[in-house]
Amino acid sequence: YSVDCVNNGQLALDYLEQDIYDAVIMDIMMPVMNGLDATRYIRKLERADSKTVPIIAMTANAYTDDIEISIKAGMNGHLSKPLNTTELKEIIGKYYCEMKENI
Repeated sequence: YSVDCVNNGQLALDYLEQDIYDAVIMDIMMPVMNGLDATRYIRKLERADSKTVPIIAMTANAYTDDIEISIKAGMNGHLSKPLNTTELKEIIGKYYCEMKENI
């Protein structure tokens, strides 16, 4: 994998507007723009991949309500911290394969 890391939601949008990504791991609690707002913005972009790119929430918020809020914002999945690398690989694989099937 090739990975780009940014430290706030606005930078995530800037990167996504300049390049095509196979998946996005989006922290919910970021400065400048949080992950939920960044995801809502991504889903409204005028690009074909903005609707299909898998966006996975990564957060310490692990309650059912938190998961529902992430999904309503347009995220495909939800991972809680501390991050389990096996779960990360599984969720990326799942949504990436689904995205490729729908193209």
